[in-house]
Amino acid sequence: QVQLVQSAGGLVQPGESLRLSCTISARSFSTTVGWFRQTPGKGREFVAAKFRSGGAIYYADSVKGRFTFSSDNAKNTVNLQMNNLRPEDTAVYFCAAGNSLILSSVRNAAQYPYWGQGSQVTVSS
Repeated sequence: QVQLVQSAGGLVQPGESLRLSCTISARSFSTTVGWFRQTPGKGREFVAAKFRSGGAIYYADSVKGRFTFSSDNAKNTVNLQMNNLRPEDTAVYFCAAGNSLILSSVRNAAQYPYWGQGSQVTVSS
């Protein structure tokens, strides 16, 4: 069983930055890790993902150029650096992992079997 533990979110003003971290208990070369976010009454929206350990990183158009996915393999940790935050980025953010994803599935939340506990990010003045 893979466990994911996320850092706390926070309350920031528009234009400010915040970094989320996610520590994964077991990670292999085939593990794909993604970040998703969810607002009340909506499904989980894709934010970013890294396909397997050595694969490319993909971003949603809404965050491209502002958010950066990074990983620290020695610590089994992935990070989501969020810059120039906007009120519409307000959501609960989740990290997720899976070992059997194919490339065409990285944006599909239903394909990830393992999830972190969620971190509330609120962007408000």
